[in-house]
Amino acid sequence: MEGVTQTLTIGYSPCPNDTFIFYALTHGKVRVPGVAFREQLEDVETLNRMALEGRLDITKISYHALGRLREHYALLRTGGALGRGCGPLIVAKPGTSLQDLSSGAVAVPGMLTTAYLLLRLFDPSITNVAAMPFDRIMQAVADGSVMAGLIIHESRFTYPLYHLEKLLDLGEWWERYSGLPIPLGGILGKRALGRDLLLAIEAAIGESLKYAYAHPELVINYCKDHSREMDPAVMKSHIDLYVNDFSLDLGTEGLEAVKRLFAEAEARGIFPHSSKPLLAEEG
Repeated sequence: MEGVTQTLTIGYSPCPNDTFIFYALTHGKVRVPGVAFREQLEDVETLNRMALEGRLDITKISYHALGRLREHYALLRTGGALGRGCGPLIVAKPGTSLQDLSSGAVAVPGMLTTAYLLLRLFDPSITNVAAMPFDRIMQAVADGSVMAGLIIHESRFTYPLYHLEKLLDLGEWWERYSGLPIPLGGILGKRALGRDLLLAIEAAIGESLKYAYAHPELVINYCKDHSREMDPAVMKSHIDLYVNDFSLDLGTEGLEAVKRLFAEAEARGIFPHSSKPLLAEEG
């Protein structure tokens, strides 16, 4: 590509909210001067672990994972998933109660996901967990392989199809507990790229989302190609829920929510305190 001086890897999930946000940036509709992007679409827990290994230049991650990544990565203000009414759910077969979870396994979508962090904050006594890809959890609950499941992404809209019931909305619990929106996932960039380039990428992600809002008919096929849930109504609901004003800019309230989540996790020894600045703009 003419004028390109470096190619950066950019990781995000195949879920509709991420593909909606990043389409324009990874398809040349929005550009960062001198930079080309090589997309890598993976489940968020895979992205978390790839970031721990330093394998991605820019990547979507769970905020839980960021607690272990701050030495080498900085948070961008754009592109993330944060909001109200969008938290993970604990689901089970009818007749199951929260009290039953102490006697059976709970499937979780990854040990570094924010969903699992919220479960630990809610009830540290729930320790019998089984990590598996998020799109296999509902079937595992339905067939009795586990007692309950912690579900994320579009599973929030489809669990009734598996004849499951909601035991708890951990997002609602967090909102009552903290008074803040729930920070699910954010976009990180390697500190080694330098502040100026990270801020240029941060701005371009925001422009990429604005492009998607302005040209949804061009973006939606890309979302459909990668979505695990092909029903158009579910896909639209997914985008509407997880893509919002916080995706355009974390803002004061969003940043406060992230810091509160970190403070709660650090106080419980779930991950260590970091002296590194959180945001890319802070250097």
